[in-house]
Amino acid sequence: MPPKDIRDRTSAAFSGTAATQHFFADRQRPGVNANKERVNLLVRELLGGVHEVIRRHNVTYEEYDAVKAWFISVGQNGEWPLFLDVFVEHVVEEVASEYRAGTKGSIEGPYYVPNAPMLTADSVLPMRPDEKGTRLLFQGQVTDLAGQPLAGARIEIWQADAYGLYSQFAEGIPPWNLRGTIVADWDGRFRIGTVIPAPYQIPTDGATGRLISAAGWHPWRPAHLHLLVSAEGCDSLLTQLFFRGDTHLEDDIASAVKPELILDPVPALDDGGSTVTYDFALASSNAFLDP
Repeated sequence: MPPKDIRDRTSAAFSGTAATQHFFADRQRPGVNANKERVNLLVRELLGGVHEVIRRHNVTYEEYDAVKAWFISVGQNGEWPLFLDVFVEHVVEEVASEYRAGTKGSIEGPYYVPNAPMLTADSVLPMRPDEKGTRLLFQGQVTDLAGQPLAGARIEIWQADAYGLYSQFAEGIPPWNLRGTIVADWDGRFRIGTVIPAPYQIPTDGATGRLISAAGWHPWRPAHLHLLVSAEGCDSLLTQLFFRGDTHLEDDIASAVKPELILDPVPALDDGGSTVTYDFALASSNAFLDP
């Protein structure tokens, strides 16, 4: 758990506002080109589902007002990216990647920031001189589906620190701490020095946390690395990698864990840290599995 001074500088409102700002900064007018017939269909069915819940459970005005107040507070705190990415995105990702070949994907989550510093194939992520945590060497290769190396593939990586906090979403952390874009070598290989991230609770002091508490759920995510892997002529891969033995692999609040995405760290011989090896196979653009 982070020291109290760090916890005091981390809140749902701070991270929620940052996530909302990054979302609109990173995307140009999201949804502007959406098909009107699809919007009509989806919105009608979504509202129809809400109406059915109200009828089936005889929702009262008191309960309706409580839900209405909760929705308002989610917006006031800027927590919609947090709520939607935790409770909804995993189903969107599942549908989007159902017939895509190659390495399994996972959710993006609310903490991605584009344009992380460019690094060579054998690099250490930007970190504080006194960065806490067990050192980790993350290495592997990027290939196509036939196993041919993808020279110059890019591996964007971002992660929480040893206290479960993300740079740019918690105060007092350098902007690009534990974030980078690694360019693989001519054999598609990479070696990334970092630290093992901590499991963490999603912010619980805001509206999303109140919902979790009211429902009797837990707010924990298992430790993980975020990756966005890309290469010319291939579909980009957005995924997360987890660590075997983590307490919350089976009950991740974001439902993002897949068996194929679990790492098996082995002890490093030199510094008391750990090493993990994971290879990525990217499908060529428009390559899909048979339904």
